[in-house]
Amino acid sequence: MRRSAAELVGRTLLTATDSALNHRTWNPSLEQSLHKLKLREFLTPPLVTRVIDSYLHNHHSLAYGFFNWASQQPGFSHTSDTCESLFKSLSASRQFNLVDKVFKQVKLEKIPVQPSVYRFILGSLIAGRKTQLAFSVFCDLGPVISEIGFQVCNSLLAVLASVGSIINARKVFDEMVNRGVRLSTLGFGVFIWEASRSMSLAEIFGLLNEARNSNFSGIDGSIIALLVIQGLCSESRCKDAVHALEELRKKDCKPDFMAYRNVAEKLREMGFVVDVEMILKKKRKLGVAPRANDYKQFILELVSMKLMHQAKQLGEVIISGNFAIEDDVLNVLIGSVSGVDTGVAISFLMFMIDKGRFPTLLTLINLSENLCRCEKADDLVHVFQILSAKDYFKNLESNNVMISFLCKAGRVKEGYKVLDEMRKKGLVPDISCYNSLLDGCCQHDLLRPAKRLWDEMFANGCRGNLESYRILIGKFSEVGEMEDACHLLNHMIGRGLEPDELIYKSLVQGLSQTTNTEMAVQILNKYIQQVPELAKRLESFSSLHLKPR
Repeated sequence: MRRSAAELVGRTLLTATDSALNHRTWNPSLEQSLHKLKLREFLTPPLVTRVIDSYLHNHHSLAYGFFNWASQQPGFSHTSDTCESLFKSLSASRQFNLVDKVFKQVKLEKIPVQPSVYRFILGSLIAGRKTQLAFSVFCDLGPVISEIGFQVCNSLLAVLASVGSIINARKVFDEMVNRGVRLSTLGFGVFIWEASRSMSLAEIFGLLNEARNSNFSGIDGSIIALLVIQGLCSESRCKDAVHALEELRKKDCKPDFMAYRNVAEKLREMGFVVDVEMILKKKRKLGVAPRANDYKQFILELVSMKLMHQAKQLGEVIISGNFAIEDDVLNVLIGSVSGVDTGVAISFLMFMIDKGRFPTLLTLINLSENLCRCEKADDLVHVFQILSAKDYFKNLESNNVMISFLCKAGRVKEGYKVLDEMRKKGLVPDISCYNSLLDGCCQHDLLRPAKRLWDEMFANGCRGNLESYRILIGKFSEVGEMEDACHLLNHMIGRGLEPDELIYKSLVQGLSQTTNTEMAVQILNKYIQQVPELAKRLESFSSLHLKPR
């Protein structure tokens, strides 16, 4: 009975909401639907858990509404399991503000929860960059800290340090050590990296000793050494960095070639030529080769935690020293770092190309998106020119990507040149290619070229799709060329293509600008007769826009 009751409740909530929406929304009428089911005698925490997990997990509004509805029913009390189910749903939908709100509700009602619930809460708050709130929750956990899992503790430690909250990060570190929570290279590494910028050598090595006395088994000593050196060198503390190389080696953190090179380059920058030679000699004698796979894992963890500035800096250390780095790591760095520093991302790309390797198309798309977002059209064109010279754009898909972003960046002329080059290579442009150029022309008020392109498209046997008509009808309507807009509407209906809401809306708004409102209404009535569904869709628009002048 409980299993069928869960299905009945889940199906009722899903079918009672508008399935046409991207996500279903809780509303008061759903409470009436639930009351009609007469569920009170069957309403138990396991039932609520099953309903949320099995039916509402991807619909956070329904999950949250159902959770609240259940809490209002006589004799019902939430449990750790019902709370965990809701937090899973909210976390999956990235509803971090609601996570905070529900957590406060749980505390207020003193609902006893298991450590796994706190794991979800902390994970959600960290992912939502509510770092200080996550720290506050962590501080209230006490002995439960040892049970929530070392991954989430290390994530909090790393994120706090990354935003400069070293004092709070130190408190998390102390709690982890005192509670016997295992440290990871990510958590301890980012913490000691950022702490090394401001702490004295004695304090740095004090942290290292505490970590070693706790549980150092999951930490890569060579990476820790590089991060300490990186922190010191970033503040031009050359003398401390030279001393740290020796001390780190004694503390199971053997510096690799990258650490020695960092110190040597900083000494060279500050004019200490003699000391540079001394460090390079030690590098040859005492240094070890960096393990590319270990750094790969660390960089990927940084990116997964969205610690892009740290990932960028570590990537720069590797690239500047011409050290080994795998293609998949470079692809991740180029795509992700471009979100915070397009210049550095391009330098990573150039390093890859100089090695005779090339980015994936997804990486190029991510880089191009960010170059367009930052309005760096010249850099975008430069990247495409270099890749074109290396014969990177060999197929239709990659050429479509290039044309799409050139047009998005306002370089429509260059987009046309790519179209010509495609034809020379024997590649036949498809509708995606033409749509990109059409949109580029219309976005930059190049209406005559857009019309010619439209004619060329059909002449070459590439018939427009819904997107093609939407672009051109929208532009015609915007500039008041309603005769052409209506002609296109007639053309698409004749081909059996049904106009969508955006096309209807742009038409009505364009027609509303004409001085001959009576003519506009006649034109609309004509199409309403041809497409009966149009009447209902246009009703709201026409009442707003087609008023007598």
